[in-house]
Amino acid sequence: MDFDTLQPQSGPIRSPHYLPATGRNVLWGRLPCAADEAVLEVDSGDEVTIDTLSHEGILEDQGRDPLGYFRGHGVDRDHVLDDAIALAGSDYPRDRSSDGPHVVTGPIRVRGARPGDLLQMTLVEALPRVPYGVISNRHSRGALPEEYPADLETVSVFSAVDEDPDGRRVGTLPVTPGGPQVVRFPLAPFLGIMGVAVSGDTRPHSVPPGPHGGNIDINLLTAGSALYLPVQVPGALAYVGDPHFAQGDGEVALTAMEASLRVTVRFDVVEQQDALQQFGRLVGPLAETREFLVPTGLSVDLDEAVQHCVRAAIGLLGARYGMDPHLAYAYLSAATDFNISQVVDIVKGVHARIRVADFAAL
Repeated sequence: MDFDTLQPQSGPIRSPHYLPATGRNVLWGRLPCAADEAVLEVDSGDEVTIDTLSHEGILEDQGRDPLGYFRGHGVDRDHVLDDAIALAGSDYPRDRSSDGPHVVTGPIRVRGARPGDLLQMTLVEALPRVPYGVISNRHSRGALPEEYPADLETVSVFSAVDEDPDGRRVGTLPVTPGGPQVVRFPLAPFLGIMGVAVSGDTRPHSVPPGPHGGNIDINLLTAGSALYLPVQVPGALAYVGDPHFAQGDGEVALTAMEASLRVTVRFDVVEQQDALQQFGRLVGPLAETREFLVPTGLSVDLDEAVQHCVRAAIGLLGARYGMDPHLAYAYLSAATDFNISQVVDIVKGVHARIRVADFAAL
């Protein structure tokens, strides 16, 4: 399969605002807070093309040497990202014992965004930067922490990208170690991390999601979808990262098919009064796709995450459609799927899929 690797500054760059994943544009293991300075400032409605870096291939348990690591899987030098090599080889002050693994690009100040508003982040485009990804299970994490990884600290599975007979890109895996890549699954690129800065001067850990968004890992957030987040600091200070090529709901082994993307994101400020009319009072992330409204629930306890999501969905139906709470509760039980976003990020996530078409008569 022919593939043009998207090195920094090369290849298609959709927006006149471009943010490479280099130098002061990235944070590794932590997310922005109010004390951080923006690396770019834009107006509401602007699009920004942003390079994102996967953490897989640059971490210490993989040698912190992406060139050596990926060459070990048969990847040519031209297909190893220069910015990944530079970050892994730098003296970036990441504390492995206390910081997360994720690399985020930003923060971006959106003029006019104020606490009480919502920031709408719409994924306009998501382009794979490389023709491969990695799926990892490490540190006795995942849905089966007592069982996997068995006798190993880390299991990282390399997944090459190929094309099906119709020319669509697919991920591939073998059924036995070292065997032919016979398992093929569709790609649906999205950002695991989309967020806004928290108030205060302490950068939050990159793993647990929260009202700021962050590592929410909702696989519905593919190109054309939007995430709404309550603004916590003036200018919002938005960021993106944790790029995925594919993920199943639950992300049970710990990571998805992690791989670097070049994304274009549009940033829109929804002022407080309009936000209340459209969505009610949001206390956490809300996603929207062409088909669904997607309220979320977050908690370290999965049962509580479901309850938070149901309450958010009832509130959303009341604000958007004027639906009585007990009727909304009935509708959700009869017609709405509640999916587990992920169970591996300390704070577990649940999201609902409310079909917009069900309310077309209103």
